[in-house]
Amino acid sequence: MSRTAFVSLLESRAWLLADGATGTNYFQMGLTSGDAPELWNFDHVDRVRSLHRRFVEAGADIILTNSFGGNRYRLKLHDSQDRVHEINMAAAGNARAEADAARRPVAVAGSMGPTGEIFEPVGTLTHADGVAAFAEQAQALKAGGVDVLWIETLSSREELAAAVEGAKTAGLPIVTTMSFDTNGRTMMGITPAAFASLADTLAVKPAAIGANCGTGAAELVATILGITEATSGTVVVAKGNCGIPQYLDGHIHYDGTPELMADYACIVRDAGARIIGGCCGTSPEHLAAMRLALETRSPGPRPSVDLIEQRLGAVSALAKGTDVSAAAGARRERRRARD
Repeated sequence: MSRTAFVSLLESRAWLLADGATGTNYFQMGLTSGDAPELWNFDHVDRVRSLHRRFVEAGADIILTNSFGGNRYRLKLHDSQDRVHEINMAAAGNARAEADAARRPVAVAGSMGPTGEIFEPVGTLTHADGVAAFAEQAQALKAGGVDVLWIETLSSREELAAAVEGAKTAGLPIVTTMSFDTNGRTMMGITPAAFASLADTLAVKPAAIGANCGTGAAELVATILGITEATSGTVVVAKGNCGIPQYLDGHIHYDGTPELMADYACIVRDAGARIIGGCCGTSPEHLAAMRLALETRSPGPRPSVDLIEQRLGAVSALAKGTDVSAAAGARRERRRARD
């Protein structure tokens, strides 16, 4: 597949199906807490390629490389900060091999997660150092053969700006998603509407923006409503968790069924998403149900928050039009004015 094929595939289809979870599926395959999934690109190539293959067989049009924590700061936790290039090359190569073996076009997206550091002015990581780390990873993923760079699960505007500026150096299309999980906001307080506006200020216009992870499929759909209400003509990505996590028998399990994820896929399509996939807890079996639903169910009207809650579960107050954080701030200001 050519390096520009991601854009061509996007232009030729009304929707594309991205893959499901990496980490939670690896835990089912033997990964243990504290291990670096990225090292499986060498230590367990068969398992890495097997998961990619199963997602392709389930209907994925886009598979993400096993490189979410493949930047120098995350790899430092495993004393592998000097192996950024080889790890990301291997991750891209494993996904590329399975995509190229498919009987239909499948794009490879180079997964780039957060550094785990706090950027200035709140933290100590400088913009320049962040840009350098993301550029290093992006260039290695490009060398390994990815079609698009997929920056995901970010929460701050500072890291988003650095990630896109660094990824830009590779000259590939860029997709970027943030995770909204605190009263309809990212951990650093960004709302879906603010993210849509922020995307227009980045070093290069992303090929797509959206949301991933968060607190469940219902909240993810509500987030997509917020993004699509604030922008037009933008390709939007939805990659929601498979229900809500529960701790059972020493392991984290997600309670979303294939039927729920099939409903989620169609509802989020109706909310305006064109690239639809799953995040934590989403197995190939869930993805197959999503593909079947998208292919066989006709598009419907834009969903209401009430419909989302009826079909998928509860959403935050912000999604219902009540900004709890802003209201709390206003109450504090009123109290200070009285004191």
